[in-house]
Amino acid sequence: MDDEKIVALYWERDEAAIYETDRKYGRYLSKIAHNVLNDLEDSRESVNDTYYAAWNSIPPHRPSVLTTYLGKLTRRISIDMLRKRTREKRGGTEYALSLTELEGTLSAGNTTEDAMDEKLLGEAISAFLRTLPPAARNTFIGRYYFMDPLAEVARYCGMSESKAKSMLFRTRNKLREYLLREGFAL
Repeated sequence: MDDEKIVALYWERDEAAIYETDRKYGRYLSKIAHNVLNDLEDSRESVNDTYYAAWNSIPPHRPSVLTTYLGKLTRRISIDMLRKRTREKRGGTEYALSLTELEGTLSAGNTTEDAMDEKLLGEAISAFLRTLPPAARNTFIGRYYFMDPLAEVARYCGMSESKAKSMLFRTRNKLREYLLREGFAL
């Protein structure tokens, strides 16, 4: 079933929308959740919470790209679940590892000013990513947005792990320089 029909089912409040969403996107959403949580049961719970969140948010929202909408919901729900589960120390997940890699690039975001600049920072990172060649952009997004393991990113980008790792290192450095030029205090 195509996305427009699935969204129409949500708007009609037809429970078949959940079934069709799971049938079409269940594996994709489970992968996102598992990359963040590294736990099968928590991943299942996160995906179920995604369906609930979609049910409650469609309507009033009418997502133009259902995949992206559901992926964002799953990612946010999974990150929130991980934060609740591991309050004192991060460890053991692709989420934690990818954040560790980005530590030297972005600030901790602990001040009120940093919170206010969050939207501007997001826009600046998006603008930076648009300047990258497709291979570097896809590698960066795969690793730091989808939090895929380095080996998997290298595989679907068609390169060796060492090349992907060095490309990510160079891209993080370029991002840091770009953000400094744009006036962000890192």
